Amino acid sequence: MTEERPVRGLRERTRLAVRAELSRLAVELFVRQGFERTTVDDITAAAGLSKRSFFRYFPAKEDAIFGDLDLLGEEVRADLRDRPTGEAPWDSLHQVLRGWSERIHSAGAVAEKLDLIETTPALRARFQHKREQLRDEIAAELRDRQPGGLSDFDIDLLTGAAAAALDAVSREVVRGGDPGAREELIDRAFAALKPVL
Repeated sequence: MTEERPVRGLRERTRLAVRAELSRLAVELFVRQGFERTTVDDITAAAGLSKRSFFRYFPAKEDAIFGDLDLLGEEVRADLRDRPTGEAPWDSLHQVLRGWSERIHSAGAVAEKLDLIETTPALRARFQHKREQLRDEIAAELRDRQPGGLSDFDIDLLTGAAAAALDAVSREVVRGGDPGAREELIDRAFAALKPVL
């Protein structure tokens, strides 16, 4: 039985839309002016908001580039929950993360974000923190799907291998690989790293 996903109210949808717009404007400014030279005042001026409003959406300037990542854990958990009950955890991770990779990389401005993250130490550090949070969300869902069936070690192995697969794919695309071959590369990486539990 699949749980119904919660329907977001108008206020929440409006908040998410403003947050997405702030993130988009911030990325544009970071690309044009550089991350270090762009201030929160620059972002709020472009958005027509107060500095105080900015901090209601993001705790720090670094977080603005990751506006779409905060909801990702919740959405990935829901997608994992929707996978067939008897499916192997690795196969569930493969299919869900493959689908999310398609969505994220078809959303636009991904190459610019990746370049900013790679070239800005503060963003790289924040990205690692966000990834750890996402891994924790995925691990929690794997525990819920297999109560008593997977040890913490097994879950760490699965989530670590999945992260390594996605990292290898991203690096290959950044090195000049065909972005259109991303899904094929994900399939290849997940096949190569499949743990035997």
